[in-house]
Amino acid sequence: MEFYAQNQNKRPIRLSEPTRKFAYDSLERRYGLDTLKTMAVELDHIEGFDELSRIEQYDLAIKKIVREAPIRICEDERISGAATLGMAIDHVIPATYGGKAISSSVSHLTVDFETVLKKGVNFIRENAQKAYEKYCGTEKEAFSRSCLCCLDAFELWHSRYLDALKEMPEYKENYENLKRVPFEAATGFHEAVQSLWFTFAFIRLCGNWPGIGRIDHLLGDYLKKDLANGVLTLDEAREILAHFFIKGCEWVNGQYIGSGDAQHYQNIVLAGVDENGDEVTNEVTYLVLDILEELGISDFPTTVRINRNTDEGLIKRVAEVMRYGGGILAVYNEEVILEALKNEGYCEREARKFANDGCWEVQIPGKTFFIYSPFDSLQLLQQNTLLGYEDTPVFADFEALYLKYREDLYRAVESIFLDKEQKFKKYDVPTKDWKWAERRPCTVVSLFEEGCIEKGLSYLEGGPIYNVNSPHIGGLADTVNSLYAIKKLVFDDKKVGFSDLMRILKNNWEGEEALRQYLLNKYVYYGNDNDEVDEIAARLLSDFADICVSFNGRCGYRFPAGVSTFGRQLGWSRKRLATPYGKRAGDVLAANCSPTPGTDKEGATAIIRSYCKADHRKLATGAALDIRLLPSSVEGEDGLLALMSLMRGFVELGGFFMQPDVVDASILREAQEHPEDYGTLSVRVSGWNARFVTLDREWQDMVIEQNEH
Repeated sequence: MEFYAQNQNKRPIRLSEPTRKFAYDSLERRYGLDTLKTMAVELDHIEGFDELSRIEQYDLAIKKIVREAPIRICEDERISGAATLGMAIDHVIPATYGGKAISSSVSHLTVDFETVLKKGVNFIRENAQKAYEKYCGTEKEAFSRSCLCCLDAFELWHSRYLDALKEMPEYKENYENLKRVPFEAATGFHEAVQSLWFTFAFIRLCGNWPGIGRIDHLLGDYLKKDLANGVLTLDEAREILAHFFIKGCEWVNGQYIGSGDAQHYQNIVLAGVDENGDEVTNEVTYLVLDILEELGISDFPTTVRINRNTDEGLIKRVAEVMRYGGGILAVYNEEVILEALKNEGYCEREARKFANDGCWEVQIPGKTFFIYSPFDSLQLLQQNTLLGYEDTPVFADFEALYLKYREDLYRAVESIFLDKEQKFKKYDVPTKDWKWAERRPCTVVSLFEEGCIEKGLSYLEGGPIYNVNSPHIGGLADTVNSLYAIKKLVFDDKKVGFSDLMRILKNNWEGEEALRQYLLNKYVYYGNDNDEVDEIAARLLSDFADICVSFNGRCGYRFPAGVSTFGRQLGWSRKRLATPYGKRAGDVLAANCSPTPGTDKEGATAIIRSYCKADHRKLATGAALDIRLLPSSVEGEDGLLALMSLMRGFVELGGFFMQPDVVDASILREAQEHPEDYGTLSVRVSGWNARFVTLDREWQDMVIEQNEH
């Protein structure tokens, strides 16, 4: 079977044959294709639907979804529940009126699964009932009523699964484990896994894409207790937990060709310290790594929190799994992130809880509304600071050029602030008391975000404890390289006058190939441990972070800085002009906080050193560094030690987030030509993994180019 040929080759076998067969069926699209058979429920028959408020329409949609969504019990599954409406895969609520989805849905959040596990959904209902009684007769009544309505819908969906399982004696264990949870607190490991999955599946059924968060922190104590009491063995626990990961492949269908079919933001975070400063790493941490290693499932991109004191055994285990490739594992530098969050105003206990938004941007799970606002720093330089090369700006020296660019950078962030400010109706600025503008309903996720029920405000209307809009600078390496090339060529070496260079760039290097090659090859650019250019990068990021923070407190959002592209370099390339460091107009350039392809010539260590010269403690949502490694570089014991050292060095030097991918570009080219043979081949794209064959040709070419240099 093709799955075993690619994902089982040389991997250890710990899981049972039925579990591996279940994984095979899931990854080979059996359940994803089944999901596409029922795309959505229809609301056209509801009389007077147009006259209802948006939240009333939403509540009716959720009720109909839970009543009509197909019930799916997979062969040999150990946990139950499934998001079986295909339109949810499109990031919309899977309910249509007039043939169109009634609303988009919510992602980029990690919800409060901890309360579900420890206290149960009935505890949430008690709070919702109190809030309804408090807000009855006020403008918040509709949202409070919607909370109770959606909880009723959750119970109805739960009862449908219990009824189905009760009629299937072979699934008696599933029935028993689902009977109490997630409405009551979980008492054991199997119940806890079932509770976590069922809640996650319900949120997804309603169209949303939540992250999982710190799964070992959530489940570790339940497993410890069961192991101590002899309820389970580690092997039995591994089987149960494996089904969580396999069930998470229920949307794999191979039909969505574009930026990949696995980007549903269901990321997982492992290890690190808890709110008391105690290490979280436990048996569940290692079980997750076992499962990822054996099954090669890429649908739950997993990031490990490491620090200077992380146990060597964990670092080694991470390296062992990481070198199988697929980009499944990444690492956070816990110490730097905690400092960054404290600098942003979070208390230490709160900061220690950090996970991510289902991608890689850092947030406090279950308490945070998050959105990011990306912009292309290279276009800003070309079109604003350098006037599109149409006129010749006057700069006395490089410092004058840099200061003008910093002014333009401020205006770019200010425009983001002014746009987001429109989401509020201000009435008491000094006390930061804001009235949020009405947004689309999103009650299902609001149930699982602390603050929403209590405030009577939805997730999108200021309900969560923290509300974050993060300006994200993109094209960093390209901007830095451009500034550096101008500094060297025009101001330091005086080889070309500024106006002459602008003319050459306007003409896209036509007739100037010798100079273009000189610029490409003479100067040492970002990613090669060159202090002169890296200092520009560090200064630019520091200034950008200061600009972002200056907008904190001026509306209801925090504005922490971040660095990303998330593949936008493809779209941006169409508007970019020729660069001063030798690239032509339209070239696809740097990703995230990584070097421009082809400019990094000194290897992974030099890339990390360049990246780490910036003060990442000022970037509270993060800066992603992509590292590409050849399989041959991590083979054998020496390769394993090298990969471990790379992670240790990343921590020691002060990095933030690193996503290594072990991949051979020649294999990618083979997969591009023969996709039928590489259905499960996974690559790291940005904050998500993708099965390579579900990327369109443009995305595939970009990934190949990034891995060939």
